[in-house]
Amino acid sequence: MKYFNTVGVTNPEKHYFLPHRLNWHQLEEFIEKEYYFILHAPRQSGKTTAIKEFVDHLNKEGNYSALHMSTEVAHAVVEDVPRAIDLLVRRLKTVIENYLPDQQSLINFIDQELKSSDKEFSFYSIMRFWARESKKPIVLFLDEFDGLVGSSLISLLKQFRDGYQDRPHNFPQTICLIGVRDLRDYRIKTKTQEELGVLYSPFNIKAESLILPNFSQEDVRTLYLQHTQETRQQFTEEAIEYAYYLTQGQPWLVNALAYQACFRDVQDRSITITKEIIDRAKEELILRRDTHLDALVDRLKEQRVYNIIDMVISGGMAHLQYSDDDLQYVRDLGLVTRKGIAIANPIYQEILPRALVYSAQEGLPFNSIDYIDSKKNLIVGKLLQKFQQFYRENSEIWLQGSAYKECGPHLIMMAFLQRIINGGGTLHREYGLGRGRVDLLIHWKQQRIVIELKIKRGEKTVIEGLEQTTEYMDTAHATEGHLVVFDPSKKSWDEKIYREQRQQAGKTIEVWGC
Repeated sequence: MKYFNTVGVTNPEKHYFLPHRLNWHQLEEFIEKEYYFILHAPRQSGKTTAIKEFVDHLNKEGNYSALHMSTEVAHAVVEDVPRAIDLLVRRLKTVIENYLPDQQSLINFIDQELKSSDKEFSFYSIMRFWARESKKPIVLFLDEFDGLVGSSLISLLKQFRDGYQDRPHNFPQTICLIGVRDLRDYRIKTKTQEELGVLYSPFNIKAESLILPNFSQEDVRTLYLQHTQETRQQFTEEAIEYAYYLTQGQPWLVNALAYQACFRDVQDRSITITKEIIDRAKEELILRRDTHLDALVDRLKEQRVYNIIDMVISGGMAHLQYSDDDLQYVRDLGLVTRKGIAIANPIYQEILPRALVYSAQEGLPFNSIDYIDSKKNLIVGKLLQKFQQFYRENSEIWLQGSAYKECGPHLIMMAFLQRIINGGGTLHREYGLGRGRVDLLIHWKQQRIVIELKIKRGEKTVIEGLEQTTEYMDTAHATEGHLVVFDPSKKSWDEKIYREQRQQAGKTIEVWGC
């Protein structure tokens, strides 16, 4: 039986599979024009699967001699150029033996190069020999290429540039570099150049940069219906639409949601997969944080990442500075959308703030039973009073130790609420650049509680917050609403901490100062 793949390259014989995700006509046009180009997309987006499918297509057509190879073997030794090149050449030989076994003269030449004492330009020599000997133009796809850095990367790019003018008879007709980042003109500094302030751009021969897109909603439907055809287990249309909404078509998430729903949670094929089942699968993914998600979370420690994510979670904009390169970086990682500046999908939107305060959240001593009345309802007033005292006593230490200072108050509140809500309800988060606030919605039994978070920027903050809270209460059909205002000024805590009841558009809203 086939299944949804979440590990490694997709195998159409074993896994549900979406073919032709790349524009083959465009790629063939690039090859005909003898382009050197870049293909990039976030990790676990299906780059390798799509390229291997295209390479097979090229070789079956017979007009080119095409090869796909990963450079990952050299990532650990990038500053030792001879060693890195030696490892890449050995990997190249293995791939050629596996996929182009008729190239015996090339294999023999590679063996000679491996015996050479001067390894640095071996890759250039091999490419030159191969292009000269081959009856067909060479097309080379180098995967995980942006994992090469520093001197090894520069050495390879220089070899490509040196051979570029001699293509296609004396060097590969086309080379495609595949990775997470679009390094554009590959601006790189070696350690020496870093000290001298010299910028080095060895790959100015790049003609194009292509992005592998996420799945469309129709793609998600097509993939999920393969499971229905295989097992007769149905998906409701609402479940498919919800899966697309949660993932925004991120391929790993699309597969992981369905795998959790169909192969972990509901193995009885007579049971239809509904929106509710997909929602449970989402919660399990968030709590389990598989390798793909952990790798993204690990990026949150990088300054280029928190420069942007801090700004997005806080909802602020005008008072914060960021560089275009930082923004491009988080987009290439898949953390932020390519249009506008927002977290890439609702699942990441849940994971990122939880991850930033996970250890602190786990250390909170509070129990939800302290905030539940005799009818099992959540006593929000008592909960927020406790938070005020907690924030007064602990926020200074938390904020000093966190790189995420702008959104720090919001994260502390989310950690506090998540600790209390876990097991008895759900906490939904809404935030984004330019919103100027964070919207929280607690589902607890029949209660729908809106908590609006704002940073005090002036006298209008509360007025704006009341309007926003009222608007969100209407949208969420809330049973009650609260506005929490964090004051970053140097006022005393006695001045900052307050609670008052306000009326706005016929609704009663509790305002909490922190």
